[in-house]
Amino acid sequence: MLYLILGLLLFLGTHSVRLLADGWRTRTRARLGALRWRGLYSLLSLLGFVLIVWGFGQARQAPVQLWSPPPGLRHLAMLLALLSFVLLAAAYVPGNRIKARLHHPMTAAVILWALAHLLTNGSLAHGVLFGTFLVWALLVFMAARQRDARDSTRYSKGTTGATGITVALGAALWIGFTLWLHGLLIGVRPFG
Repeated sequence: MLYLILGLLLFLGTHSVRLLADGWRTRTRARLGALRWRGLYSLLSLLGFVLIVWGFGQARQAPVQLWSPPPGLRHLAMLLALLSFVLLAAAYVPGNRIKARLHHPMTAAVILWALAHLLTNGSLAHGVLFGTFLVWALLVFMAARQRDARDSTRYSKGTTGATGITVALGAALWIGFTLWLHGLLIGVRPFG
């Protein structure tokens, strides 16, 4: 569990620098240069991610069960995961109305992804991993929305066509990940 916690601190800490120390981030980025800053950021993020994967794998080998989720929550979790993939696509497809409305669909996707996994997994390791991501994503989402309001950030209204592409792409990614990649990469097949 120690490696999982260290990985979460490193990964989410790296991704929280703008939230916690925006002035320091701006000064350091200017001092190092954009390329070196991105390299350092990427290296620390990757190290944190590796520690999360390794630590979670270790923790799953000796699970501490906190609660037993009812089987019916799997259906809700699947719906949340589908919505999460649509939001993920919205972060990358230009001109969609989902991004115009939420402004930060990637962070909203993390919120739904973490919540879906918390609903269907009752072990301590799952609670630590997904609970930490859920709290982090909620805080980052709120801070980003406040920053947008403070800076009067404007987003394009989006088009129906781009929104349709976003939904279709998100659904296709969800199908591929749920039916094939989740089992291959995580070792758990959501549909059994």
